[in-house]
Amino acid sequence: MHEFKLPLGNPVLIFSLILLIILLSPILLKRLNIPGIIGLIISGVIIGPHGLNLLAKNSAVDLFSTIGLLYIMFIAGLELDMNEFKTHKNKSLLFGFFTFILPLGIGFPACYYFLGYNFNASFLTASMFATHTLLAYPIVSRFGISKNQAVAITVGGTILTDTAVLLILAVIMENNQGNLNQYFWIRLGISLAIFSAIMFLVIPRIAKWFFRKLESEKHSHYIFVLSVVFFSAFLAEVAGVEPIIGAFVAGLALNKLIPTSSALMNRIEFIGNSLFIPFFLISVGMLVDVKIILSGPGALIVAATLTAVALTGKWLASLFAQLAFRYSKAQRQLIFGLSSAHAAATLAVILVGYKAGILDENILNGTIILILITCIVASFATDKAAKEIVLQTDDDSADLKKISGLNNEHILLPISNNESIEKLLEFSIFIKDRDSVNPVSILSVVTNNEEAEKNIIKTKNKLEEFVNQASASETKVNTIATIDHNTASGIIRIAREIMASIIIVGWPQRSGILDKLIGEKMDSILSKTDKTTFICHLEMPLVLHKRILVVVPPFAEREQGFEQWCNKVIKLAQELSIPIILFSNPVTEKSVENLLKKAKLSALISTIHFDAWEDFLVLSRHIHLDDLVILISARKGSASYISLLENIPSKLEKHFSSNSKIVIYPQTFNDNFNNESFEDISTEPINKGIETIQKIGKGIVNIFKTEQHE
Repeated sequence: MHEFKLPLGNPVLIFSLILLIILLSPILLKRLNIPGIIGLIISGVIIGPHGLNLLAKNSAVDLFSTIGLLYIMFIAGLELDMNEFKTHKNKSLLFGFFTFILPLGIGFPACYYFLGYNFNASFLTASMFATHTLLAYPIVSRFGISKNQAVAITVGGTILTDTAVLLILAVIMENNQGNLNQYFWIRLGISLAIFSAIMFLVIPRIAKWFFRKLESEKHSHYIFVLSVVFFSAFLAEVAGVEPIIGAFVAGLALNKLIPTSSALMNRIEFIGNSLFIPFFLISVGMLVDVKIILSGPGALIVAATLTAVALTGKWLASLFAQLAFRYSKAQRQLIFGLSSAHAAATLAVILVGYKAGILDENILNGTIILILITCIVASFATDKAAKEIVLQTDDDSADLKKISGLNNEHILLPISNNESIEKLLEFSIFIKDRDSVNPVSILSVVTNNEEAEKNIIKTKNKLEEFVNQASASETKVNTIATIDHNTASGIIRIAREIMASIIIVGWPQRSGILDKLIGEKMDSILSKTDKTTFICHLEMPLVLHKRILVVVPPFAEREQGFEQWCNKVIKLAQELSIPIILFSNPVTEKSVENLLKKAKLSALISTIHFDAWEDFLVLSRHIHLDDLVILISARKGSASYISLLENIPSKLEKHFSSNSKIVIYPQTFNDNFNNESFEDISTEPINKGIETIQKIGKGIVNIFKTEQHE
């Protein structure tokens, strides 16, 4: 029975209790429409040293809660839409100013004049009001609105205001000790500069090298990321700021290398949201002492004042942001919900001030009550706002999905060799619409001969290996092995059977002289299917690319698949957090801009006007080794088809062999169009005639040019 002596000391029993709470509290409170975060905090109050005393604050609890705190900040930095943040960085700066100066401006007079504390204590307590912990961020992630602009500016403002407050803490501590001199400022500036250089220059290069060299070692990727997070937190502490800043900066440094839909991101979120973050929330509850409320009016007055000032300051900051940026009420409430919770930085400031003798016990106890109340308010506000934004987003995007067919898309991935399948599958997962109920179908066509049955069994076993890769990112994958006389006819038949909307194939492998890249197999697939087809050659992992270059022919906006390929390219850019450079004419540029507005998509897109299709290689001056080059081509007879498009894939292969490249053939016909009814009608003779006339015309022009030159 000594194992059940309170507080519990057996680590196995302690861990079992924590896991039971993490499992049951969100399930029970969900029926009462109470966010799970609140259930975990209340559970911490009940089992903590000031409740039933089941658990004491020991080194193991402190370790796990610290990991959870760092995890929250790391995921916030990792999920920040860098394109959105760069586009609206001025808004983040302005909101950071609002959420820092307003609580500070209200808090200092309240502490100095109303509560009667001295300058150092009042200023330190007031700076605590300006901090906020992204405690409700898991709610935003669960509802899938982490890319919303309101979230981007709130997360951006978080790092600005928390950094400012933690720097104020360092300054007040030095001032309290009488060491606030020139040497302190020089040391702080140099240490922060070195920390920033390591995080944004050294760490990304090491991470790229690691991901490239150990591309297949998926478990090693997760361990490497965790190592970076905790090393960054340690470096931040050495630099003179709190470890949470280091964890957030680690998320920013690795942001572009860990796409949202990747298996690595899924592992990071799964382990964090399942174990470490709930542990931190329980540990916050363990700090709350309910007896403080009964200890006298002094503690109640301090606690009520601190809580009122904290919530008022954050609400005013969110109101000012709404008015300045013309946001909706739901977005204002979302900003308030995300920025009103006080936990991590607040505790850091108050505990350091308390231990240094700057703050008294009433401030400490009042702050703990403030933490509990603000966490509850933040959870309810964020949950309600997130639901409203999801409903608004669904209504806005329903029409676009109906037009582009995204709500019922089905990706077919035929494979001919196992070397490229991993990268192609990752590409398919990145561009797949999350709302589609259809899986990614991996197809292998076996030649119809005497050993066909044996080969079918072998092929099915090989395909099952790739199911695990997709399941790690929670993407449904279906494997198909079929028998046919040739590969092309097998792909065409299966594409019709499963009603595929997108076909993704590997770049054709040729030996000897490269006379024509798009060979008979591709010609057959393109001529006998009308669906959007991606022909991909991925030279390096997708996360290592720095830009997407999209070359678009005239009249591409008139193709049926225009919206579809635009959405996919933009989604890929969002996943990789990289910009898009569009090479097109002004009409196509305007169509892309209209699509972005209609779909409310965010992407960093710059345009270079391009019409030199006869001299395509002039693009080489814009193409770098780490660029992903995408050519929008066209099927013969379509609105945007020009004969020059046929030779461009060969030029890409010859002159840009080290680049990753994709050729996209957009959907040509409407879904209701039955092209089989017109199989006897061919535009081939007309196309050949037009091509011949064009060649004769070019020849005559060249003759005149030569004569003029002579």
